[in-house]
Amino acid sequence: MTSSILQSAAWAIFQRSLGKKVFEQSGDGWSFLAIQEKTPLGSFLYTPYGPTAADVPALDSALEALAALAKAEGAHYVRVEPVGADLGADAAAVLSGLGLVKAPADIQPHLTWMVDLTQDEDAILAGMRSTSRNLYRNIHKKGVTFEVSTDPEDISILLGFLHDVSERADFKAQSDDYLTHAARTLIPAGAAKLFIAKLDGTPIAAALSYDTETTRVYAHAAADDSHRKLNAGIPLVVTMMMDAKQAGMSRFDMWGVSPEDEPDHKWAGFSRFKRSFGGFEVAYPGSWDLPVNKTMHTAYGIARRLRDAAGPALHKARAAAGPVLHKARTAAGPALQKARAAVGKVRSSR
Repeated sequence: MTSSILQSAAWAIFQRSLGKKVFEQSGDGWSFLAIQEKTPLGSFLYTPYGPTAADVPALDSALEALAALAKAEGAHYVRVEPVGADLGADAAAVLSGLGLVKAPADIQPHLTWMVDLTQDEDAILAGMRSTSRNLYRNIHKKGVTFEVSTDPEDISILLGFLHDVSERADFKAQSDDYLTHAARTLIPAGAAKLFIAKLDGTPIAAALSYDTETTRVYAHAAADDSHRKLNAGIPLVVTMMMDAKQAGMSRFDMWGVSPEDEPDHKWAGFSRFKRSFGGFEVAYPGSWDLPVNKTMHTAYGIARRLRDAAGPALHKARAAAGPVLHKARTAAGPALQKARAAVGKVRSSR
């Protein structure tokens, strides 16, 4: 029974360090880590990539335990993402039969890309695009080296690169506080590592992995744009793979890709990057809800639909108001400056 890093004891410690209320339970063939999440309409329990279950009967038992916990905690529903149990060809029918309803949106990616690390190194490299393989083998000739860090404070290197990426691209990274807590709790627990690419001793790219005994997750990564022609991020990924293989892990999880037949998907670019390392696609059933208070769960769904319907109109209104507000601020600028100067003179004369 293989579980995700998001269902591990280390992840529970991390979530508690963020101030979350976390529950852990287990039984015959099942276990779960559930996080209490709050909304304006009340709370719900969320089991990211869980519960972990050996088969469908075990999953049913886990859901019963989750429903009882939700009632005891006053939560309106439980959001689950079962990935371990073999649900057969029609997972949706099985989950519906267990009393679950499809959530309005998936929280964790329902598609991911895996590389099999049980192959020998030559086979892993052979599965990659030739440019990726050659970069890994030859980038040292350009003065680039790779280091593995277990010092949580080195997260500052990655944070700096993530800030740069956020400024120049339509990209929102996890907060500094979130990633700092992740490093400080997961790295000492052996559940994370930092990988750093350096050019003549200066960092030019970094990545943070999340690790279990069986799987390394490519979690967060960024690079210095001024050295983009070196493509150091590519051999950095391969370095992470080979380090995981040497540690005895069997899978490298690229963590989230878009469908190959959706070239205009917002994830299409980095999904092509992830697929360039060889491997195979894994599809999960996505996020599902187990209503506990059906009235409140229905109210939540209505509120979400109203919010989603209003979203485009609000965006359009903000876009239309933007130029008007800018013009008003520009016009008011001289008057405001004059008023501030006058106030300053009055204060200085006191």
